[in-house]
Amino acid sequence: MLKLIQNEWMKLWSRKMTWIMVILLVFVVFSGLGITKWLNSTANENLDENWRDLAQAEIENSTIMLAEPGHSESQIDYYEGQIAIAEHRLENEIPPLEYASMQQQVIDTHMLMSIVTLLVVIAAAGIVASEFSQGTIKMLLTRPVKRWKILTSKYITILLFAVLLTLTLLVSTVLAGLLFFGIGEGTPLAWNGSEVVETSFWLEALKLAALKFSSVWMISTFAFMLGTVFRSSSLAIGLSIFLMFTGIQAVFFLQNYEIVKYYLFTHTDLTQFYTGNILVPGITMSMSILVLTAYFLVFMVISYWTFGRRDVTS
Repeated sequence: MLKLIQNEWMKLWSRKMTWIMVILLVFVVFSGLGITKWLNSTANENLDENWRDLAQAEIENSTIMLAEPGHSESQIDYYEGQIAIAEHRLENEIPPLEYASMQQQVIDTHMLMSIVTLLVVIAAAGIVASEFSQGTIKMLLTRPVKRWKILTSKYITILLFAVLLTLTLLVSTVLAGLLFFGIGEGTPLAWNGSEVVETSFWLEALKLAALKFSSVWMISTFAFMLGTVFRSSSLAIGLSIFLMFTGIQAVFFLQNYEIVKYYLFTHTDLTQFYTGNILVPGITMSMSILVLTAYFLVFMVISYWTFGRRDVTS
């Protein structure tokens, strides 16, 4: 299996498109932070100077939100945590991280994970479909290797590529943040459920990136399935990207229906349970993991069943 994965990894990097995607990701990060620095430098300074007013506003807003009915336990915990953190800052004169700082940009890296999703979808959709379009599928399937091993090696390669792009995003953000913003002042705080504690901006960034990776994982798995079933990378890429950009909007249209709780895009972004911005009332982290697991199994069963039964001469 290791040799199969190594072979797929080499094939992936032998394509110019793979290198272009990595370069594009780095370019987007540097240009994005550069534009942010250019446009918002004055506004960011004002935000940093008025952190006490912002902390007081956070207490007031979170208190109002807590008074409203219908919140889940995770949302209640989030708002209570925000109040506790803001009060702790005011009582102990602990300013937050400056917005215009490398540390804060690293924490916000998860907001750019949609770019990673887009690039991984392109790779996932084509890793099987390209074998058919290039005519190499006959040579691949006539090897004395079980088909499920071949497909598994391709899927693992895609996951490794997704992890690599995520790490590239983090490293690029660190370098661009140092270049445009530098190391700022302030202390990141977190609510552990019972008390306010100091935390590391690295830890916060990795937590958010790991939770956001669920979206990369599921949408790329969906694209992988489409590429395997339809043998068309363009169809798989187009449909996956379309759903990636419209899936969340559909959640709001379906909010009044019970089916929304079992809709894939209600659960793909697990950061909602960390930030308190839960899309649909009543869902929990455990429920989201179960739903995502069910969709994953369906996608993979379809992929393996189709690939295993496909005629070599097709």
